[in-house]
Amino acid sequence: MTTLSVFMDVPLVQKLEGGLLKTYKQDDYPNKMFLAYRVCMTSEGRPWVSSVVHKLRLQIAQDPSLNYEYMPAMGMKSFIQASLELLFGKYSQVIVENRVGGVHTVGDSGAFQLGAQFLKTWRCNSQTVYIISSQKELHGLVFQDMGFTVYEYSFWDSKQLCMNPNMLLDVLEQAPHGCIFVIGNIGNCKLTRYQWAKLMGTMKSKQIFPFFDIPYQGLSTGDLEEDTKFLHYFVSGGFEFFCSQSLSRNFGIYDEGVGILVVVALNNQLLLCALSQLMNFAQALWLTPPTTGARIITSILCNPALHKAWKQSLKGVVENIMLIKEKVKEKLRLLGTPGSWDHITDQNGTHSYLGLNTKQVEYLVKKKHIYIPKNGRINFTCINACNIDYITESIHEAVLFTKGSERRFQNVKPQKDMRSHQLLEGSGWPAWPQKGQVSLRGLQAASTQTLRIRLFGSGLTVRFLPVTVDKWPTWTQLADVDPASPDFFKNLFLQRF
Repeated sequence: MTTLSVFMDVPLVQKLEGGLLKTYKQDDYPNKMFLAYRVCMTSEGRPWVSSVVHKLRLQIAQDPSLNYEYMPAMGMKSFIQASLELLFGKYSQVIVENRVGGVHTVGDSGAFQLGAQFLKTWRCNSQTVYIISSQKELHGLVFQDMGFTVYEYSFWDSKQLCMNPNMLLDVLEQAPHGCIFVIGNIGNCKLTRYQWAKLMGTMKSKQIFPFFDIPYQGLSTGDLEEDTKFLHYFVSGGFEFFCSQSLSRNFGIYDEGVGILVVVALNNQLLLCALSQLMNFAQALWLTPPTTGARIITSILCNPALHKAWKQSLKGVVENIMLIKEKVKEKLRLLGTPGSWDHITDQNGTHSYLGLNTKQVEYLVKKKHIYIPKNGRINFTCINACNIDYITESIHEAVLFTKGSERRFQNVKPQKDMRSHQLLEGSGWPAWPQKGQVSLRGLQAASTQTLRIRLFGSGLTVRFLPVTVDKWPTWTQLADVDPASPDFFKNLFLQRF
């Protein structure tokens, strides 16, 4: 007798993430690159871990006095208190008034799982969730799984190439009365005082419940207080809210998913009631949270010397990210890549948008073996001294290629008298070179100026530094190629001088 499987009609779910990484791992190209890691990377291409974490991990592992009994459903009290003080400040209004608390959660999405369960039960009059962040988040899946109606938006403006606060305000205007409003990376929006006042005024008038996401405090601007300043606006405005605080990325404890669900209430009595319900849900969801990462973080935050060393390590990571972004922008400028690239340095944090379109991203993946997400948002800590030239030159090539540049090069016909075309941007006309040479004579410029050659009036330019003799530009030798052949333009276009 054949037994029918209970799972016979269960379909295979398409992977929501990991497809790009899988394709990357299957690629046998020796110089392939993956720029979409979620974790911070070192210049050696390994996940970044704060130096103080390494030391404490060994100390805790060798401490015979530790009690490995089950934690209460709320989690480690010392860890929760240290996390709240990191978020709001030890002497903040909300901590002094004893109307903020938290529950130690499991994984980066544990806080949303717990918060969604609470809101599903105790805010049943509104089951609509609006999620807005700098990119599509996984939180939507959590709320959808709970039966909420979910609308997702991004405040990244792909046309203006900026984090547009007006997009956030527009979404808020269309949000219904009493809905739940999940906001991630709101610090990147750089709202003015007027916009903050409008945002909070609209939320109050519509009785919207805010649910914030703080995934990497300190890794956005390098300033722990600056990254959470907006929370003080909502506290002083008399708001109640939830906040997911993840502490995995800013300490380098990626394999444990350490965080808390923060609850801010109007008074202590309301807070205790909410926390009691949340602990009940937590007990049903995971019974007890993991503690190793929480012990490490608590030891660092409660020790002034370790806390200072950790803050310095965070600052070093952010400064390195800023330097990398500046170098990428400058290299693209020197290559003559069309468009402005200021948006790269205008964005904060480890992950930022390159501002590339779908075709340009596809070109990088398929032709250059540089794996980045379809939205062009990459992890800048994946860029280092060893790969930055290849990456920027590939971006330059992708931008020009998608404008149809290579097709034009392939159709170039040999001509004997090239002087009839405008070849030089600047004063003077160069004599057309013999095989393998480009003449710089006639250029009225200092020897350090980069030469720009315009290819057949197409609007495409190629730059390279001239060789100098007695401080004046002279002949620059190229590879041994025929200037009248299409290969000449390909080499001139790609080669750096």
